[in-house]
Amino acid sequence: MSSIDIKGHVAPGFEPAAEAFAKNFEDGLEAGASFAAQAGGETVIDIWAGTAVTKVDKPWSENTLAPVFSTGKAVTALVIASLAERGLIDYDAPLADLWPDFAQHGKGEITIAQALSHQAGVPGFREEMDPADWFDMDGIAAKLAAEQPFWEPGTQSGYHAITFGIIAQEIARRSDGRTIGTILREDFAEPNGLDLIIGTPEAEHERVAAMEKPKGYPDFGKVGPETRAAFLQPWSSPGRRGSAAWRESEFPAANCHATARSLAEFMNLIARRGRLGGTGVLSDETFAAMTKERIHGPDRVLPFDIAWAAGLTLNRPDEADWFGPGEQAAGHYGFGGSCAFGDPEREIAAAYVMNQQGRVLVGDERPRRIIRALYGAL
Repeated sequence: MSSIDIKGHVAPGFEPAAEAFAKNFEDGLEAGASFAAQAGGETVIDIWAGTAVTKVDKPWSENTLAPVFSTGKAVTALVIASLAERGLIDYDAPLADLWPDFAQHGKGEITIAQALSHQAGVPGFREEMDPADWFDMDGIAAKLAAEQPFWEPGTQSGYHAITFGIIAQEIARRSDGRTIGTILREDFAEPNGLDLIIGTPEAEHERVAAMEKPKGYPDFGKVGPETRAAFLQPWSSPGRRGSAAWRESEFPAANCHATARSLAEFMNLIARRGRLGGTGVLSDETFAAMTKERIHGPDRVLPFDIAWAAGLTLNRPDEADWFGPGEQAAGHYGFGGSCAFGDPEREIAAAYVMNQQGRVLVGDERPRRIIRALYGAL
């Protein structure tokens, strides 16, 4: 076994996954990280190692929260699915039925499912704006509703890196009356004891791992106006308010904070077809609608062919084994390398979080080597 001081729990037979986790540290690829997996709703791996804050040599602990960036889109997608389960939304209804202003510039026919699968054509904003504008929930929603699409909505996908969160937030606010973060806290996190937060209060900041920036820029391939708007403009993401304000605000596409343990448990809603603990949260009908492939092909923002469901990335192991070999697996990656997914065929749910960010946009090799070892142990 590795000399790396790995803490936590590994069920007998799953040691190869822990060894793959340790190798990431041995290869100098990690500062601090955690990995958790459940099989059939039971924890088989929950491990952590390294430092949460390298400047002060603060160890990663059992309760360290990591910013997981776009991995939080999977969390948001599951919150949205709970709205569909309650009959508050219909995935196949036009988004403009809920949000009439969104119909501007030919966006009136785009369905909720299409918008959540990155087909709305508004991955960012063309015109210069103050990055602090993102913190005004009503104002940024009005601005997105008025944005002209970069392509004909519903014909192609183009990753809505941050604007996905605006869309999801308006779906929640206009159907339920609460925000994504509030629904997550009240309906899921608090009742189930989960460390899953969108809108992290100041009292929790002491637990948050400090991120180490990647050593180089991601490769976006051929950069068009959609990619520039989504990622590369000074106003492409929230800014100018400081890290504390960023954590405390709700950006459902980008600032979920979580432990690997809680992410993995929440991914049981995918792995166990709508069940969380002993409770059936999503019906078979809602689960099928949530995980249905909505579009598959070259993305206009990211340099990949991607299969999208309603807020989830669908695994296509014959193209790229982002979530292992499971043909029904679905989840999401986050900037820097974090990921979470569920595999309903094998009832596997897993999550990886870290604070040393890599430069790979999707499919970081660190979690993939752990996931391969996890499946090899089954």
